[in-house]
Amino acid sequence: MAKVFKKTSGNGGLTLYLGKRDYVDHINKVDRLDGVVKVEPAELGDRKVFIQLACAFRYGSEDLDVMGLCFRKDIWLLQTQLYPDGTKPELSEMHDTLLKKAGDNAYPFSFDIPNNLPCSVSLQPAPEDKGKACGVDFEVKTYMAKEKDNPDEKIEKKDTARLVVRKIQYAPSQVGPGPKADICKSFMMSDKPVHFEASMDKDLYFHGEAIPIKLKINNESNKTVKKFKITVDQTTDIILYSADKYTKTVFTQEIAETVEPNSTFEKTVCITPSLSENKEKRGLALDGRLKDEDTNLASTTVLKKNIEKEVLGILVSYKIKINLMVAGAGLMGTLTASDVTVELPLNLMHEKPQD
Repeated sequence: MAKVFKKTSGNGGLTLYLGKRDYVDHINKVDRLDGVVKVEPAELGDRKVFIQLACAFRYGSEDLDVMGLCFRKDIWLLQTQLYPDGTKPELSEMHDTLLKKAGDNAYPFSFDIPNNLPCSVSLQPAPEDKGKACGVDFEVKTYMAKEKDNPDEKIEKKDTARLVVRKIQYAPSQVGPGPKADICKSFMMSDKPVHFEASMDKDLYFHGEAIPIKLKINNESNKTVKKFKITVDQTTDIILYSADKYTKTVFTQEIAETVEPNSTFEKTVCITPSLSENKEKRGLALDGRLKDEDTNLASTTVLKKNIEKEVLGILVSYKIKINLMVAGAGLMGTLTASDVTVELPLNLMHEKPQD
């Protein structure tokens, strides 16, 4: 194993070991989460050791908690006793490796992650923001307590060890045909219209992949197309706690191409929306971010059958907008200028690894 992730509690009594922090949603199932906790019995006293996995929506920093209000809502949580008399899972190769790494007094655990839970998404904080980012995350936590579910028992931070993990989704192996949009627009003081068509080769692209857009213009009018502008908008729909929906532009490109009256134009333009050009945009949806690791724009949310959207917490979608600036003719040119716009849906996801 190339790397083992571990976290030790403040009192040194618990050490949490994981072999990986990314767990893939394969549509019909999710990778099983296998881990190990090393226990120092001398630190326990009369307490027991528990392990839990929680999927939660965080909509505010823990530092902002006021009057007992918590800016976090659990979407799903599962916990079990680990020591003493804990349930022992069927050991995997991952368990064997982690047990050798942890040494004595190490106890394995496993969690089956339901496939109806959302993938990890974080909202990009402003440079001055502190604490954990808002969004949907998964957290493995081991802790010491006298009882499993006692709301009156206070669990000290020094008695816990926790690691954030990610649930991610890869693009399907089969890609469908690309979208196409067209418009025929007439203008004041022109007998004939402008025909505009935009299309893509496939319906899904990978993060960082160049996206070719085919443009076709048949200008039968007496107007001149001065230039066109391509934008990519990300729409984030936060549906868990309120109807908060907003759109942010993640890519913009202007192209100075003139299409004279009674002429045609064809061109393929390649665009690549990326996070590197949007580092300062607060609230932009990103794929779940782990500490000290970079990430990318959030993947398009895949809506599965028979799953309520409210469970997903945050829905992310993209669209490409192509806008033609058509100038009028004669003395009234600026007054009769108009736009011709088409929109194409865009699906952005991670490419499935070869293995």
